[in-house]
Amino acid sequence: MSRDVEHQFWYNLNTGEVEEGFVSPAVERVGPFETRAEAEQALEILRANSAKWAEEDAAEE
Repeated sequence: MSRDVEHQFWYNLNTGEVEEGFVSPAVERVGPFETRAEAEQALEILRANSAKWAEEDAAEE
């Protein structure tokens, strides 16, 4: 069962810290992530997703 969004984990882009809940303004954080470990890997996850989407876009052209 997933936790409600305000109690999930977020990665703060300014500080590089993981936060639980809505600690920082939305423009400073990415997420939500189900676990602290996932949030700690946020930048890697975002890079992987971006690369995947770029490949999908290139394949459509």
